[in-house]
Formats: sequence, C-alpha cells, structure tokens
Amino acid sequence: MTDAPRPPAPARQGTADPRAADGGLHGSTLGPRLALAFLGVALAAVALIAVLTAVFSAVDVSSLVNRQRTDLAGAFAVAAAGSWEQSGGWANAHLAPTLDLAVGTGVQLQVRDAGGHAVAATSGFAAVTGPTASAPVLVEGKPVGSVLVRLTASGLGAADGVLRDALLRAIAGAAGLAALLALVTGLGVARRITRPVARLIAVTRAMAGGDRSARAGAIRAPGELRELAVAFDNMADTLDREDKIRRDLVASVAHELRTPVAVLQAGHEALLDGVTEPTPEELGSLRDEVLRLARMVDDLQTMAAADAAVLQLARERRDLAEIAAAAADSLARRFEAAEVTLDRDLARAPVLADERWMHQVVTNLLGNALKFTPGGGTVTIRTWQEGGDAVLEVADSGVGIPADELPRVFDRFWRGQAAAQTSGSGIGLAIAAELAQAHGGTLTAASQPGTGTRLTLTVPRA
Repeated sequence: MTDAPRPPAPARQGTADPRAADGGLHGSTLGPRLALAFLGVALAAVALIAVLTAVFSAVDVSSLVNRQRTDLAGAFAVAAAGSWEQSGGWANAHLAPTLDLAVGTGVQLQVRDAGGHAVAATSGFAAVTGPTASAPVLVEGKPVGSVLVRLTASGLGAADGVLRDALLRAIAGAAGLAALLALVTGLGVARRITRPVARLIAVTRAMAGGDRSARAGAIRAPGELRELAVAFDNMADTLDREDKIRRDLVASVAHELRTPVAVLQAGHEALLDGVTEPTPEELGSLRDEVLRLARMVDDLQTMAAADAAVLQLARERRDLAEIAAAAADSLARRFEAAEVTLDRDLARAPVLADERWMHQVVTNLLGNALKFTPGGGTVTIRTWQEGGDAVLEVADSGVGIPADELPRVFDRFWRGQAAAQTSGSGIGLAIAAELAQAHGGTLTAASQPGTGTRLTLTVPRA
C-alpha cells in the first residue's frame, strides 16, 4: 500500500553568514540614496514654506505700510488745515511744528496750495523716492490745498525691509535645522530598511551559490520586510522539501526498476549461454517482468500528469456523489471478478473540483480497497456533507494495516508487508493524497489489522 503525505519539515532557523549580510551593505548606495531623498523632500518642503511665507508676509507688510502712509497723510492734512485757519491763508501759515513732527516720525512731507504749488516741505522730501500718499487740506469742507507724504528708510518705511530680513533669517535657520533632522532621520530609516534588505540579498546569493541551509531567520525590520523574510524562508523550506522528494523519487524509481531489470538480464544471459531452455514457463516469467516494467512506466506517467494537474486544476461546481458513482461504475466488473461486494451510500455533496482528477482520486481509493480485500469481502463507498466540508469515505473489510505502517501509507513507492504479494508500484494513494491537497482538502487513513481500512477524503463544500 502507499502512505500518507509526510508532514512538512520544520522550517530551519539557520541564517546566512552575518559577514555575508554585512558584505551586502558594502558598496551599496541604497542607504545614501534614501537619506538624500529624505533630505531633498525636507528641503523642498522648507523652500516652499519659505517662498509662501515671504510672499504673503510681503503683501501683508506692504498693505500695512500703505495704510499707515494714508493715515499719516490725513493727520498732517488736518494739522495743515489748522495752521491755514489761524493765519487766514498759506502766506503766513505757521507750518514749522507740522514739518518738525513729520521729520520726527520718519516722514517726508510737502504742503501744497490749491493750485498745486509747494508751500512748505521737509528738507529731504525731494531726495526721497518711493510711493507717495496724498490727502486734501479742507477748511469748512472746502479744499484749500493738499499734503504729500513719503516714508523714509529710518522710520515706518523701514518696517517692510526689516520684517522681510527677519523672516528670511528665520526661514534659513529653520531650513538648516530641518535639513539636519531630515538627514539624521533619513540615515536611521535607510539603515533600518537596508540592513534587512542586504541580509535577504546575502541569503539569496548564498542559496544561488548552493547553500541550501541559508535562511533569513528573524529580522528586525518593518512589517513588510519581516513578511518578506518569512516568505523567503518558507520558499527555501519548500524548495528543500521538493528537492528531497525528487531525490527520494529517483532513488525509489531506481530501486523499483533494479529488480525486474536484473531478472530480465539474468534470464536473457541464461538463455544466451544455453544454461536454460527457452521454455514457455521461462519466457512467461520474462514476459511478466516486462509487464511489470510497463506498469511502472504507466504509473510514472500518471504521477507526472498528476503533478502537473496540481498546478493546473480546472475547478467547476460538481457533486462528489456523482463523481463517486461514476468511479464505482468504472470498476464494477473488477469487483465482480474479484467476488468483492461494492456497497454505495452516496448523498449529495457539492464541491468545486476538477472532475477528471477527482475521479482519479476516487478510482485510486476504490482500487486500493479492492486490492487488499479478499473474495467474499465488502467495500463501502459513502459521501455526505459535514459542516462546511464534503466527505467521501471508502471502507473495506480487508487485511488492514499494521500501526507502524499506517503513517507511511501515502508515501510514494512505499509498499507494506501486505502489498508484497500484490502488483503495483505504490503510488496510487500518494497521487490521491496530493490531488486532495491540491483541491484544498485532506486524505486520511484509519485501520486495524484484520478488520479492514477506512480512507476518508475531506474537501471544502461548494
């Protein structure tokens, strides 16, 4: 008989040589590039903030200065109107106090009569350039002249430049601090990211170089990189298991082929040397070995096709009971010839399955039960639903399986003591177990020597 799939080998916690991981960092530009990226983003953000701050502050300060210039012009116009009223005209108007007040506040002032001619002005008025504010001089509601106001660099007019310079200095200091913080943070984050990446690169190179024991192991890194390390180790473990399966397969095939080939070689040499006569019995024995080889080749082809099917299943909604009935019908004559009763108890059990390969699973289970059930015995096939699963059971009243052999019944090419007298290569149940797993299900075996065997297939219900 064949055996149950061996449990996956536990993931090895071996890691690649730390020197290899450090070597992965040597000469790498990923860390510096990440740090420079952080620095560039920080500087770009600070520059944008600086530009926006400078623009909006300049607009606000200019608006404030214009408003102040207009207000000052209005105030000096009122003072000039008072002087005009006291003297009865511009000719004797006493404007010196107004002009002195203007100079004291950092303002250049010019007073004009109604015709626009200058009546009086501060000494530096003509030398100051820039925006000018004007206001009419009103006496009893009638304009008798006007005043012009210009701000000097020593007074309120300097506020715009002073504030802009202060803002630029503050922005430059903030930019420098932000750049320093971005550089430190970037180096830290880059190191945290690049160390596990370098480790993964190192173990990947080690595996590519033939070190199948190389593993990333537990790493301190962001969640995505930890998941990547776990996935890498799982992949490495899977490759190890598949490699071991391939080696075991080659060894098993070589072992199975050795006996019939040796018998054929010995028989033919004996015939060629004249040691034995080509009697029907001798030729029949050689023919039996040839047929045994042919069966093994067919089994290997079936196994290869099943392995390919595991990767390319065409699942559709099917009834497991109908698949089981079709498989039972295909083997009905073999059961009759062996004088073994095949009982059916098939309840509806919808599944998502590849009908061809699920039929192969059921056929293998029934064929295995028939092989180990003597004449007069009974094989029962049942299907039912249980929770979220569809279940198929094949139970026989055959010789049973010893407890020490039961864990291996799904191993490829493994045959127990009871199988020594039966034909077969020992891959039927192995193929069934692999196809069951490919459908997201399980195949289990329970048996007691002398009381028969029960094989149970459980797959998710559609």
